[in-house]
Amino acid sequence: MSRILVSGMIAGDPHQGGATWAVLQYVLGLRRLGHDVWFIEPVNDDFAGTEYFARVTAEFGLADRAAVLRMGTRETIGVPYSAFPRADILLNISGMLTDQDLTGGIPVRVYLDIDPAFNQLWHTAQGIDTRFDGHTHFVTVGQAIGDPECPVPTCGRRWIPTFQPIVLEHWPVASGIRYDALTTVGNWRGYGSIEYKGVFYGQKAHSLRQFMSLPTLTSEKFVLALSIHAGEAGDLAALAENGWQLLNPAQVAGSPTAYREFIQQSRAEFGIAKSGYVASRCGWFSDRSVCYLASGRPVVAQETGFSRFLPTGNGLFAFRTSEDVLAAIDAIRADYRRHCEAARALAEAYFASDKVLARLLESVT
Repeated sequence: MSRILVSGMIAGDPHQGGATWAVLQYVLGLRRLGHDVWFIEPVNDDFAGTEYFARVTAEFGLADRAAVLRMGTRETIGVPYSAFPRADILLNISGMLTDQDLTGGIPVRVYLDIDPAFNQLWHTAQGIDTRFDGHTHFVTVGQAIGDPECPVPTCGRRWIPTFQPIVLEHWPVASGIRYDALTTVGNWRGYGSIEYKGVFYGQKAHSLRQFMSLPTLTSEKFVLALSIHAGEAGDLAALAENGWQLLNPAQVAGSPTAYREFIQQSRAEFGIAKSGYVASRCGWFSDRSVCYLASGRPVVAQETGFSRFLPTGNGLFAFRTSEDVLAAIDAIRADYRRHCEAARALAEAYFASDKVLARLLESVT
């Protein structure tokens, strides 16, 4: 058993159940393997998200090993700074934790890249400090980072690919459908679009606009729990005119429990990717889509190069065009139960946290 310190974002991204689950899968999965897992999240001066942090850590039995740390100080909410023991391994999601007193003596310091292509391009093209320094290993959910077919720079690091883990005991096969539609959860715009060597690496807005007329081509419903600013008047009008149904993600996915319920009560997923993932061919696959698969819900996901690493056509479909989406819809309709069973089988075979995290630890120790 190892003592593992994990750092990631919960309080800094409050009331976004999916972002919270992306962190929890690592913490809960490592604990499930028998490791002594501690969690710390550095924040700026604003402690606004700490109430949410406290609720989440209490709900999942993490409160006695978790804290929010005000950067540049030893002030915490949760476990006192002095109570954090020296760890054997640091799993540093996006390099968030930079406190040398906590990290300096840890022999294995892993940078976990969950935003592949963007982290490397910010570093290379814009000179942004993505906090690579100080780590001994570099792990990415971009399966193709470093591959000749992927144009993303490696920044002089050797990137170890990993799948996104899911703790299956928290994501059982779902029963009952409330949203008889292809659904998803996401942000219309994120942050930091980049142009590099004549290629634009953008956001979901840039991807979805290419499929704006899709609901008019099928009787299938599309329901998006989409965070989109009211000022996006043109896009909001186009979404409405083309039949996209929008829900407020704060209402249907604003906590880990609500997020899980929304996914498990959906018929299937329409997974749109940031255009940067598509353009980079980095092999990124959404942790959200993994949750749909584990729930026994088929996934129709925009191609990012992931089909080189995951089997498609049975429970999981990759699309580049609207025609690909329509073909996937027809296939799912023809044998929905088979595709639901295949979706769960994919989650068990490729994303089960026991397998994924054991391989990750083996690759860095």
